[in-house]
Amino acid sequence: MSTFNHNDLMRDINASLAPFRKSQGTAMAGFGQLAKAAITDGALSAKHKELVALAIAVTQRCSGCIGFHVKALVQLGCTRAELEEMLSVCVYMGGGPALMYAAEAIAAWEKMAPQDLHARA
Repeated sequence: MSTFNHNDLMRDINASLAPFRKSQGTAMAGFGQLAKAAITDGALSAKHKELVALAIAVTQRCSGCIGFHVKALVQLGCTRAELEEMLSVCVYMGGGPALMYAAEAIAAWEKMAPQDLHARA
């Protein structure tokens, strides 16, 4: 399991990408529009789409992505039970490496989620 703080990681990623966002504004705006369109409520809710995005982040082993998608899930009211159920599918599909990043996702969620979302109900 990682020992870093995902909030710090996300801050550092945003700071590192700031000049890139300026020099590649059109491309980055397009990426932002794609992200917004992909996550917008439709046949699947935004929360379900963020759970899918986090599953991909876990199985692709992207710590930065884990941080950003956990943060979004917390904002969307994801419960620990929902998070853990999705992570069990990640472990099923991704084996031991996915289990290590599932632990990272849980640690990030525990730091970001308000106490009332920590129950497994």
